[in-house]
Order: sequence, then C-alpha cells, then structure tokens
Amino acid sequence: AALQAPDRSFGVPDGAAVGVITSDRAMEGDGEKSPRGDYGEPHKYDPTFKGPIHNRGCTDIICCVLIVIAILGYFVVGFIAWTHGDPRKVIYPTDSRGQFCGQLGTPNEKKPLLFYFNIMKCASPMVLLEFQCPTPQICVEKCPEKFMTYLKVYKSQTDLDYYRQFCKPEFNSVGKSPPEVLRDGDCPAMITPSKPFTRRCFPAIRSKKGVIMVGNETEFDDGRGGRRNVTDLMEGAKKANVVLEARQVAMKIFEDYTVSWYWIIIGLLIAMVVSLIFVVLLRFLAGIMVWVMIVMVIAVLGYGIFHCYMEYAHLKGEPGSDVTLTDLGFQTDLRVYLHLRQTWLAFMIILCIMEVIIILLLIFLRKRILIAIALIKEASRAVGYIMCSLVFPLLTFFLVCLCIAYWAITAVFLSTSNEAVYKVFNETACEYAGKTCNPETFNTTNITKLCPDARCLFAFYGGESYYHKYLLFFQIYNVFMFFWLANFVIALGQVTLAGAFASYYWAFKKPDDMPAFPIFSSLGRALRYHTGSLAFGSLILAIVQLIRVILEYLDHQLKSSKNAWAKFFLCCLKCCFYCLEKFIKFLNRNAYIMIAIYGTNFCTSARNAFLLLMRNIIRVTVVDKVTDFLLFLGKLLIVGCTGILAFFFFTHRIKIIQDTAPHLNYYWIPILTVIIGSYLIAHGFFSVYGMCVDTLFLCFLEDLERNDGSAEKPYFMSAHLKKLLSKKNTGPTETK
Repeated sequence: AALQAPDRSFGVPDGAAVGVITSDRAMEGDGEKSPRGDYGEPHKYDPTFKGPIHNRGCTDIICCVLIVIAILGYFVVGFIAWTHGDPRKVIYPTDSRGQFCGQLGTPNEKKPLLFYFNIMKCASPMVLLEFQCPTPQICVEKCPEKFMTYLKVYKSQTDLDYYRQFCKPEFNSVGKSPPEVLRDGDCPAMITPSKPFTRRCFPAIRSKKGVIMVGNETEFDDGRGGRRNVTDLMEGAKKANVVLEARQVAMKIFEDYTVSWYWIIIGLLIAMVVSLIFVVLLRFLAGIMVWVMIVMVIAVLGYGIFHCYMEYAHLKGEPGSDVTLTDLGFQTDLRVYLHLRQTWLAFMIILCIMEVIIILLLIFLRKRILIAIALIKEASRAVGYIMCSLVFPLLTFFLVCLCIAYWAITAVFLSTSNEAVYKVFNETACEYAGKTCNPETFNTTNITKLCPDARCLFAFYGGESYYHKYLLFFQIYNVFMFFWLANFVIALGQVTLAGAFASYYWAFKKPDDMPAFPIFSSLGRALRYHTGSLAFGSLILAIVQLIRVILEYLDHQLKSSKNAWAKFFLCCLKCCFYCLEKFIKFLNRNAYIMIAIYGTNFCTSARNAFLLLMRNIIRVTVVDKVTDFLLFLGKLLIVGCTGILAFFFFTHRIKIIQDTAPHLNYYWIPILTVIIGSYLIAHGFFSVYGMCVDTLFLCFLEDLERNDGSAEKPYFMSAHLKKLLSKKNTGPTETK
C-alpha cells in the first residue's frame, strides 16, 4: 500500500526547464499521502516548522561521554607507545642488545654494519612474524671477506685477530676452549664472504653458469665439523631480506618524491583549479556541462583504449615481450611490466569493459539523466548562495589527515616497542630453564654453578612486562580508534553541510530568509547538541570496519589452508560485512540529514530517514543514484585529464618541456600520486554537491508529504523546482 502511486506525478509540462520528459509510470510508487503502511505514516503539516529547528536539546549523551573517554584512552596509549617505542628501529639496524649500529656517541659509532652469527637461522618461519632472525647479531666495521671457521683459526693469532672483530665485544679467548666459546655464543662458528646491503652483511651469493656460489665455493664448512651447501645460505638470506627488499623499494620511492614533489604539487594545483572551474560552470551551465562531461569521459576512456592498443602493437616481435605475467612473477621494478604485451592487453580489456558499461548505462538511463540534471541545477543554486560550503571540506580533510598521522605514528611506535629477550637454555634438567636472564651478568650468577651447561641466549624480540603482553590489544585499539575518529570527522562534515543546505531549502524567500552564516550556524548546532549522535553512528560503522579488517587477516592466514569449507564461509562473511558497511554508510548519511533538520537522536533520525526513503523508493533509485553517477563521471573526467597530463610529462613525451621533467626510478610514483590526489581534490568539491543533492532530495520528499501548495500549506521548494515538477502555490505568495 505504501508503494502505490498517488495522483501527483513527477511529469513535466511541455516547454519546462531543461526539457525533462518522463512518465507517471517512471515515478509510480512515491506514496505521498498513502495511508499508514509498512513504512510508517507520512509527515503531517506543521505550521511551526520553518526548517532546521533551533530550539533543540542534546542527543545521545552516553555516546558523547563514551567517545571523550575513548579519546583520553587513545592519548594514554599513544603516550605509552611513544615512551617504549623507537622508530629508528625501522630504518637503522640494531644488534641483539638493542643498540643502533653506527650511532654517534656509542661504542658502535664506527661500526655501521650488522652481522648475523648464523644467517641460516633466518630461514625460520618466525622471521616473517617477528621480522627478526633468532640468532645473535652484532655491529661490525666491515663485512667478512673470506671463509673461516673458529675451530681452524683459534690456533693462529693472525687469523684469530681478524676473526675476533666478528665476535661479541666482551669476548676474551683466554682460558676458554673452542667448544666453550661456541657453546656460550661468544663467536660465530663460521664466517662467509659477505657484502653490505641496507647496512647488513649478507652472503656474497652469485650465479656462475647456473651454479649458486659464495666466493668460489659451492659448499662450506659450518664450523661444527659438517659440510653445508651454499643454497642453505641463500635461503637464510632470502628470509632475512624479506623486509629489506620492500625497504629498498621504499627508499627509491622516497628519492623519487624528493626530486618530483614540486611537480606533484603543481599537478594537484591544476586539479584543484580544474575542479573549481568545473563547479563554477555547473552553477550556470549545469545541463551543458553534464553532457560535455559525459562525452569527455567517453573520449578519455576511448583514448586510453587507443593508447593501450598502440603500445600492444608496438611491442609485437620485441624480445621478451611475450613473457606472461605469471611467468615473470613479482618484480620490485614495476617498469618491467610495461615491456610486456600482456600488461597492455589487460589495461585495454579493463578500459573496454568500463567504456561499454558507461555507454549502456547512458542508453538505459537517458530520461533519468534529464531529471538528475535538473536536480544538479537546483544544487548549484544552493551552493551559489552558500559559497563557503566549497571550502568547508578542507577542514574535514585536515582533521582526517590528523587522524591518519596520529594512527600511523602510534602504530610505528607500538611496532618498535619490542626488546631483545634472553632466556636460560640448557641440555640437562635445570630449574632455571626458560627463565629470563641478562647476558652481561649471567656468568657471575649462581645459575652457572647449579647448571654448568646452562647458557643465556637470545630467545626472541618482545617483552614480558604488562605493556608487552597487551601490545596486540593496543594495536587493535589503535586501529579501532582510527576508524571511529575518522568516521566521526566525516559525519561532522556531513551534518554541517546538511544543516546549511536544509536552511536554504526551507527558506520561503530565498535567500532573504536564510541565516547570515549557514555553515557556521550548522557546525555550532552539530558540536553543541549532536556530538553524541555523531559518535553513535560512527561507532557502529567503526565496529563493522574493524570486523572486516579481522576477516581480511583471517583470510590471509588461511591462504595456505586446504579447508575449502572454511574459505567459502570466510568469503561469505567478507561479502556480507562489505554489504553491511555500504548500507550503514547510506543509512548514516541520511540519518545525519534528519539530525541536522529536526535535532532528534541517531536512532530516531535513522528510522525516520529510512521510512521516508522507503515510502519514495522509486524516486530514491531513479533520481538520487543517477545524480551520484553523474557526479562520479565528473570526478573521473578531472582525474583522467590530470592523469594523462602527468603521464605525458613524467615520461618525457611533451617535447617542449621534456628536459624539465625529472629522471626517476619509478615514473609511475608521481603519476599515481597525482591521480590519487586529483581524485581526493575532486571528491572534496563534488562531495559538497553530493551532500547538497541528498539534502535537497530529502527536504523535497518532506515538502511533498507536509504541504500541498495551498495558501495554508505552501510548498517551500524553489520556483524553478516547482516549474520543473509542475507544482505551484495557490496562495498569494510564492517562493523564489
């Protein structure tokens, strides 16, 4: 019953603005004055309602108190992390005692390189979990240059003096036999020719005619009477290098940013200017601009298809261009992929699919697009009266950047809080086995007397304090608070814009009846009365997002599992929570609009918004979503234009300024940065339009339910919108 079509239609008479043509059937199911059904009763006329309510009270106070306590706890976690963590561990190597190699003012000042006693232990899977090798590590001045074992050099003073620089600093060979030295871990059992890489000594592995060698040897003495193959060294070096390869790529990326940052800023400024011009033109030429935008998007995608085909054809017959992506595998130098025909073929197929989808949508939604253009025109009028709304997203962006920065810094400090833990190891029964010990004072304790074969060895990186035991909880809390605060900031921006645009719609005489500063008035109401409601909505969304992160982690852990049912169940959960997150974002957005207008709590606002949308489900689907699609095409056009310009510039294809462009390790780094930055800038401008359209749309639905155009109940919509919808006020006054 709630979806039955009333007498009112969404039709437009002949000669109406922008030539909107639609049928009653296209809008059937609006249910403006239908009796009470499954989706509630339509709003009744209220003579006292004149737009956003000013006499309102605080809502969802419990959630307001809760987010304040959570933020205070977040600061405490950050302070504790900054006290225990040391981000230098991410960049500089540290020995087993946590001392930095090459740090000024320390005994390791002249020892910038890290040496592993037994790099083959780095092949342990624990390396991938803790990013540390379970073997003693010391700082050295230079890496070893030849094969040697302690059992062979301890009799030669010359060789022993050379070997001693790779032993622990406090090592003293006097009075100790070689087995005792190796037992106590004072020296490595062997050393191999090594080369420094990211300040660490790795075996100098090379391939000669397909044979893996270190130096000129394929086998080596492990220092304990056995012979090992060089591949064992290579396996350990690979695992020890699992993080270092990524770190090496990061350093090259950092170098690219240092030489191209000002060109990136210029590209982002161009995107900002283009976005601003586009928005201003929408104010006066909405219909023409939308159609130009549609044609330009199709043209940009068409050029992308043409360029990919030309690159694909150009590589035909080139040596190595027919290698498949699967055979090539992952390469840190991503430019390698651009020399493969399969890469350009994949790009061409993706762009073709996007082109076909957009063209089909335009064909089937052509009449709905005319209606959406009219709604964008009305939104342009509202933005024109509230021009500061275009600048307000900068505040939201700044606050979100603060949230990201605090989360990232706290995460780094938390992840670098671990310390080297030493435990007692022994071969016979000992009551102190597994106990924590201090290697510097271990030999002076009673443990060595009670357990002669006990040794104090490096166990793992971590800690046994309460802080270290709950370190994982702190990391989860850090991620959760990031989601909560980021969603809260976005919600604050949405409710502020909604209140400002609602004041425009419900002004009977526009703009005379509008407040002097709509944005600041709306922001003040949101912070004073509705902080709790915004915290409530963002809390629900943050919980769902945290669950999705946990599911992604479980999915990563189960990749090697052979349990098909577990994978299927996890996949279903991921899909369900993805849909749930999208639905909550949609519901929250409309709930914030109702909060901005009526000042009700979150649950009431969400319920009223949902029922109002369900009573007008056809209008929601046809008009609102088509408008979102058109605004998305606008973002795509701006991103495509700036992306193509950046591509030609950084690849030295613009002959006039090709010598000006910097030479880079990865030219796709600044291009990708410009593309992402351009999208964020365009999204910032167009999000204002999106929020304006959604707010005006909900206000329009409320207006149709509350009023009928009579002298007692006149419509609040603008004269342009009434003309578009074939509505009019029968009273003597008329809205402007």
